Amino acid sequence: MAERLFPPIKLSVFNQLFIPGPWFRISNLSYPEILDYNDAARELSEASYVLPFGFKSGVDDIDLQEILEILAVGELCEILRIFKKNSKVGTRKKDVITALTFAYRDGICPSLPDLILGRTGLCIRVSSFAELLLWRIQRLFFLDGEQDLSAFLLVDLGIVKYPEYKCTISNHVCPNRSDLLAYEEAIEVAQIIDQSLDEDNSKLVLRCIEIVESLLVNYSKKENQCCPSQSTELSAPFLKCFSASWVYSKAALLGVSYYEQERRYKDAIRLLKLLLTIFTSDGRRGYWILRLSIDLEHIGFIEESLSIAEDGVLDPWVRAGSRMALQRRVMRLGKPPRRWKAPSYSASVKRKITEVFIQGRPLNSEVGMKSRFYGEDGEQCGVEELALQFYAGEGGGWQGVHSESGIWLTIYGLLMWDIIFADVPDVFRTRFQNAPLDMDSDNFYVARRSIIEAHLQKIHDGLSETILIMAWESHLGTVCRGVNWEKHSLSELRAAVTCIGGPCLANICRLLAQDYRSWTSGMPDLLLWRFKGDYNGEAKLVEVKGPRDRLSEQQRAWLLTLMDCGFTVEVCKVSPPASK
Repeated sequence: MAERLFPPIKLSVFNQLFIPGPWFRISNLSYPEILDYNDAARELSEASYVLPFGFKSGVDDIDLQEILEILAVGELCEILRIFKKNSKVGTRKKDVITALTFAYRDGICPSLPDLILGRTGLCIRVSSFAELLLWRIQRLFFLDGEQDLSAFLLVDLGIVKYPEYKCTISNHVCPNRSDLLAYEEAIEVAQIIDQSLDEDNSKLVLRCIEIVESLLVNYSKKENQCCPSQSTELSAPFLKCFSASWVYSKAALLGVSYYEQERRYKDAIRLLKLLLTIFTSDGRRGYWILRLSIDLEHIGFIEESLSIAEDGVLDPWVRAGSRMALQRRVMRLGKPPRRWKAPSYSASVKRKITEVFIQGRPLNSEVGMKSRFYGEDGEQCGVEELALQFYAGEGGGWQGVHSESGIWLTIYGLLMWDIIFADVPDVFRTRFQNAPLDMDSDNFYVARRSIIEAHLQKIHDGLSETILIMAWESHLGTVCRGVNWEKHSLSELRAAVTCIGGPCLANICRLLAQDYRSWTSGMPDLLLWRFKGDYNGEAKLVEVKGPRDRLSEQQRAWLLTLMDCGFTVEVCKVSPPASK
């Protein structure tokens, strides 16, 4: 893309400017293919890509302090002595620059720009126009907003290795220029809200929320007038996260949080209802509905809060922890006389999860601080490490790791590697991706259903260890979302998958394939395993809780779901010894 904007020779000059600056001496640039640097710089200046210091440009438009920064201390002192022969400023660069700047502003050294130019020669810097242009190119190319042009260098140097996959592009991320500009504007508004919240600038936060709400209302009206078949959402729905409306929805949720903190629940309710009206097919609906039900209860609208929760449970886009939380709200708020009949899922939600109680000598007991204990070896440790020691000893001779989601996402990434990087249109757009763009969406499973189910059958039938070893040996060191090559060894992973068994692995891989976004948090703290013979074993998942901890809805949802998948699960509660 950059080659279309700049001729090759001028591009060479332009590329080198994107290293720490901001000003550069032309004499320090070195490219053998460029015969005349002054000519190249002049053309870039005429195209507004660089700002020059040395042509017939007015010095009033130049930040003199930045220009002075490119001079060495000796050069700066030499200039200062021309005007102040007995100067006692010293040799600190910052002090000399300050003295020269004040001297120029006071009219003592009006020829300062000429003296600088005589030592530096022509200097240039990237213009704000070009910086915006490069930002836009990077945003369109990398999409995630985190990567930049250094990605090319990291790959060329062999520091980062990306997976092999095929890029098949059939839909544009932004269908037209107006959509792109609206997307950029939305990002800017969201950044302003973030900054205003950090700075506690309530006035600006409220103004931004009003703007976001207004734009979402207009977006809703526009969508109602459009024909759905004209939208790329039908063929590539996961690309909607690169739209202005998606960014504004995230900004609106910041507004909801702000209103709730300020106890302005009616304003939060209005925003949540707007989001739910606009985004009818969205994985975030569960959290929005949950917040809406809670805020309605805050203002005393118990019946509406209950109805919202009941409808939310039936919403196909409400999943995982949010679904569990809404079910529990329905059971709490829907007691007689509001509701006489218990919901069909009440028995499932009320299922008991096995609990194990262990004692540990506490190191600290302060509220708000993570609990610390003395382990069996006398060393300080957290509740998870203490639980691992218990299970390794009197708890049954288990091996295991404290990893929460980490080891599971590594196992999933390795077992499903060929599925993750399968050839699917529009999900790979550059060679710098560690996952397909649709990995967090329903499209991931829908677009690959047949190959996913065939692959899961192999895992179910006992081929998981073979698949794991092949993926490890073929892709070691290659970046893949969720895979941590450093934290877990191959032998550790092999032991884990062998003891977990094919049916349970297939079930959990299916969960992640169907809804990666919802199920990547809240996994149990410990994965434990132990062998029964050379090739058979068993596994257990344990959520560890300290004296003042309790299960979150997402954690409870995981434990019950894992029970349905065939896993043995339990909650290990750590407490200090009873006082005598």
